[in-house]
Amino acid sequence: MIESPEMTSASRFEPVRVWGVPFAPFTMSQTLEHIDQCITGGGSPKYFITANLNYVMLCERNDRLKEINEKASFILADGKPIVWATRFRKKKLPERVAGADLIPLLCAHAAEKKYRLYFLGGAPGTAEIAAQKMKEKYPGLEIAGIECPPFRQLTEEEHKAQLERIRQSNTHLLFVAFGQPKGEYWMSENLAQTGVPLAVQIGGTFDFMSGRLARAPRWMQKVGLEWLFRWLQEPRRLGGRYISNIFFICKMLFRDVFGLNKGK
Repeated sequence: MIESPEMTSASRFEPVRVWGVPFAPFTMSQTLEHIDQCITGGGSPKYFITANLNYVMLCERNDRLKEINEKASFILADGKPIVWATRFRKKKLPERVAGADLIPLLCAHAAEKKYRLYFLGGAPGTAEIAAQKMKEKYPGLEIAGIECPPFRQLTEEEHKAQLERIRQSNTHLLFVAFGQPKGEYWMSENLAQTGVPLAVQIGGTFDFMSGRLARAPRWMQKVGLEWLFRWLQEPRRLGGRYISNIFFICKMLFRDVFGLNKGK
């Protein structure tokens, strides 16, 4: 059971483990409730993870990510195959909670709750456009900061200055768009120094929010083919990843069918 001294009874839940990753059995509305609890409940800074199939594959090979997962407040199933895999298990995940759906919804929620947001990462200019579109759509939304670090390792001085800017912004919720697994590493290593109540690694969601990339049609999302739409948009960048994902899911489903994934 996931709990901490800072959690209320409503915050506790039994995770559903899928291929080694402990997923929270949350609907979208339950996710928003837990985010509110993390932001307003006090205590040390927290993070949560939106985990798609590629992230689950990375976790199988990476003990460091496994440790990061266990320290997360919760992990959301951002992939239809992950939800479908629980049909082989006693515990079920109720639905996919996609980061690309959750983050814009969180912007609307933040405008209502008066939460301050910080946009960190993404391609140059993308976070600015995404933030502007969200402010236009949700009047009253307060953006505490926006920055896109260069695609290189920051110097120690630059890194300290970045953390100080985030700390001074008094933001409630930090969106980290560094990609997998860099974003998860960053949160695990640096969030405590920022004092931000809650952070999440959002991958390429700024691209969707800004309009740089289009989401798949709703019918493709429902039947689990959003990955194919993404692949057709960026074949060179995503081709190798998706081929690896296909081999991974075939292997894990085979292991499920023959009972080789017990405990996972």
